[in-house]
Amino acid sequence: MASNEWINGYLEAILDADESSRRSRTTSLMNGKLKFDEDGKKVEKLFSPTTYFVQEVVNSFDESDLHRTWLKVIATRNTRERSNRLENMCWRIWHLTRKKKQIAWDDAQRLAKRRLERAQGRDDAADDLSELSEGEKEKGDATNAESLRDRFPLINSDTQIWKADDNSSRLYIVLISFVIYVYCFCSIHGLVRGENMELGRDSDTGGQVKYVVELARALANTKGVHRVDLVTRQITSPEVDFSYAEPIEMLCCPSDGGTSSGAYIIRLPCGPRDKYISKESLWPHIPEFVDGALGHIVNMARALGEEDGGKPMWPHVIHGHYADAGEVAAHLSGALNVPMVLTGHSLGRNKFEQLLKQGRLSREDINSTYRIMRRIEAEEFGLDAADMVVTSTRQEIEEQWGLYDGFDVRLERKLRVRKRRGVSCLGRYMPRMVVIPPGMDFSYVKVQDSLEGESDLKSLIGIDRTQSKKQIPPMWSEIMRFLTNPHKPMILALSRPDPKKNVTTLLKAFGESRPLRELANLTLILGNRDGIDEVSSSNSAVLTTVIKLIDKYDLYGQVAYPKHHKQSEVPEIYRLAAKTKGVFINPALVEPFGLTLIEAAAYGLPVVATKNGGPVDILKALNNGLLVDPHDQKAIADALLKLVAEKNLWFDCRKNGLKNIHRFSWPEHCRNYLTHVEHHRNRRPTTTHLEIKPTLEEPMSDSLRDVEDLSLKFSIDGDFKLKGDIDVAIKQKELIEVLTKMTSDNGNHSTCYCPGRRQRLFVIATDCYNSNGDCCTKTLAAIINNVMEVAALDSGRGSGRVGFLLLTGLSLQEIMDALRCCQVDLESFDAVVCNSGSQVFYPWMHLVADVDYEAHVEYRWPGENVRLMISRLARMESGAEDDIFENVGGSSSRCYSYNVKLGAKTQRVDYLRQKTRMRGFRCNLVYTLAGSRLNVIPLFASRTQALRYLSMRWGIDLSKMVVFVGERGDTDYEDLLGGLHKTVILRDTVEHGCEKLLRSEDSYRREDVIPIDNPNIAFLEGGSEAQDILMAIEAHRIK
Repeated sequence: MASNEWINGYLEAILDADESSRRSRTTSLMNGKLKFDEDGKKVEKLFSPTTYFVQEVVNSFDESDLHRTWLKVIATRNTRERSNRLENMCWRIWHLTRKKKQIAWDDAQRLAKRRLERAQGRDDAADDLSELSEGEKEKGDATNAESLRDRFPLINSDTQIWKADDNSSRLYIVLISFVIYVYCFCSIHGLVRGENMELGRDSDTGGQVKYVVELARALANTKGVHRVDLVTRQITSPEVDFSYAEPIEMLCCPSDGGTSSGAYIIRLPCGPRDKYISKESLWPHIPEFVDGALGHIVNMARALGEEDGGKPMWPHVIHGHYADAGEVAAHLSGALNVPMVLTGHSLGRNKFEQLLKQGRLSREDINSTYRIMRRIEAEEFGLDAADMVVTSTRQEIEEQWGLYDGFDVRLERKLRVRKRRGVSCLGRYMPRMVVIPPGMDFSYVKVQDSLEGESDLKSLIGIDRTQSKKQIPPMWSEIMRFLTNPHKPMILALSRPDPKKNVTTLLKAFGESRPLRELANLTLILGNRDGIDEVSSSNSAVLTTVIKLIDKYDLYGQVAYPKHHKQSEVPEIYRLAAKTKGVFINPALVEPFGLTLIEAAAYGLPVVATKNGGPVDILKALNNGLLVDPHDQKAIADALLKLVAEKNLWFDCRKNGLKNIHRFSWPEHCRNYLTHVEHHRNRRPTTTHLEIKPTLEEPMSDSLRDVEDLSLKFSIDGDFKLKGDIDVAIKQKELIEVLTKMTSDNGNHSTCYCPGRRQRLFVIATDCYNSNGDCCTKTLAAIINNVMEVAALDSGRGSGRVGFLLLTGLSLQEIMDALRCCQVDLESFDAVVCNSGSQVFYPWMHLVADVDYEAHVEYRWPGENVRLMISRLARMESGAEDDIFENVGGSSSRCYSYNVKLGAKTQRVDYLRQKTRMRGFRCNLVYTLAGSRLNVIPLFASRTQALRYLSMRWGIDLSKMVVFVGERGDTDYEDLLGGLHKTVILRDTVEHGCEKLLRSEDSYRREDVIPIDNPNIAFLEGGSEAQDILMAIEAHRIK
């Protein structure tokens, strides 16, 4: 009956809130006080009491209780309007609860099915791999019996430890927090700057921003690292500070000795120039950021190379942070053939499952709100490309990354053991997971913070404070104004007001423990706010509950909850807690790592932390506190009381934390990081890096193909001889031989794949096929002729020479036959990219294949091992054996081609990608020829990646490329629409596309891949003449 009383109370509260809301709207309407935004739309309040109480009823009570309440309401109903509304509302909420239960059941079934499919994929991989040897079994048993003491992994005995005195290396690193030179980091979303970080301003600007900035600084200060670039998004919006629009920001200065160039934040334009958008809205702009970052790295590699002998200095590693930057780093790693490192920070699959369990949002609502399926696919692609994945804890590996198709703990261990023993992995690959706890900058921790554990606060905040020479920090005054007795030990919690942080349970534990209330104060630092109604609905609900609980337990004078604090004031908050001999607590339901626990330990604070997630590893390393069940209020109160009341235990925890805190310092982190990076670079196959074509002011000739044209300059009417005895023909021959020799590489390669100087490139990528998959030669011929005529008109206006590329899913022989039917000379093209981007041929060099490109994309190519499996996976369960079969004539060493029988149904690309990942295969799958053919190519091979490769090889900026496509095409069609290159969409030129074979309805949508209003895209009718195309190009500033 008690539960029914709660239900009745909530229902009455809903009615009261609804009546109050209606009265407020009526009053506002009468007074003309309804607020409207600039577009005339009414501004709604973010927090709804009705929604809050409905959620409490739906999530807190069983449907049987609701049904009994409904029956009671019916039995006692009367003619009053309120009674009728109560009956109706009770019935609706009851059915809402039943619907929630059904959704939860359906999602549970879907998750169970997915786990079964993953298990089947792992079993298939295990069947192909040989049985574990006895030695491997013993190793597996030892791994499973690993004690908590060894949760931080030891570096293998055969791994060379990074030495700070190693002067032989000058590393360039790129970090992408949306790219280290020799290290390059990438972090795209949020507000990233070196000083006065606005942490907590929004959900995108959190601890990740602080982590990547401090990591960049720490690596730049490590001996042997030459330069670190942290690449992020440039924001010129008036909504944010002007510093986020600066293209370059120095994080640390170059060293005096010249061994280090320092660390820098590089901001690149991406997406809307005048708007700060959330990370969920950044997905369509990823290709643009990839192209911009690639241009920056190429220019920087050239500049650093000129300082060091002439050859380009490519990044030592590219490190992506979070899902969006992970996808950027994966594309850059493939384009540059540079090792990639991934740090997930927080993972989409884990968030998705947690939201499904809550039952408040359906699968469709979660996907539309958080773009969760697009994020998960980016994380899966990051796993495909990553050489190493950095995690903070072992729990992150087993319980979070273990949810992904592309990673399995047992299969990864088996493959690693086979590599060590020199046994073939049969084309399988799993990225190596390494646990490297985040570092901390302890430079701001003063020596006295570690020594003055027993300092008396009376001289600072007591009666005699006027006699003290020390100034009280403003944040201390802000906190102490809430407290009746600020001398009492402070229990400190510092987090966002997020339901997952579990602050309300902490407050209940404090309020219901009389001994704890008598002994200590509670301080809650819950972000920054001007008003509760101005924060998000979930945060508003938490803050409202906090205020209500303080009132319920009459905690006035015992709980501090300031509205504002600066990031620079956080150390002062820790210091105050330590001065009072207090305790820090992190009661989150799940904590991926727990950086605040390390910060608290640095100031000598014992800690109480959740037993779910990273704190387990942290407390095992520091031995400075207690773990609790975050759902158990009594356990939380008992742990806090134990640490505060038992002074010997408090001092032991303080001493242990200060003694072991060095394990989380940045120098220790960088040493472990560089050791693991070097180990994985040594295991990566060595390939020749790209030689960048230098930009020449006045090239000696236009191309090798134009040598014959050059020879004409030496022809004169009549008989002419040099020195009277050397014939002109002989001189021409000698000149051609010299020029050919000049263009040859000095290394092992004797072939130059550059056709000469091109100001622009016109790229024809229209997938013109009929319903049978045959090439529509008439349409293709018209497009090629128009594009070439546009180039002639453009060159006549002084725009310089235009080159031509052809991108197709056909094999070389098939495209040669098609062009022959089109009566188009194959040698009109500078390059032909065939088999969906797996091969590049140069017609002007007698159709020689680019072996450098083939070596560039073959990394992780499973080869023959995946050949027989594809036809089995692509066939529908009810399909015939010959629905899909290998096309031997269209296959090559880097492309396995399969024909689909006319009318047969096959699996979509996203399904095939999932199944191959589950089996440890990393490859790219493309349907072409109107769905009548499936091409299986290397992971880093694609038509878009071929454009980036040629851009670097030929020294042509991607913004100088114009790509001509139809309204639809192969399943890689969407990739051709994004990026810095310009796109002209020719309507009514492609009859049949493959879009239905790309992904299922449950996956992400096209608008998550392609910007809706892309200024780089022009639309034209298919029958447009050359002059119309040229005008469209000029109108869209495609120059």
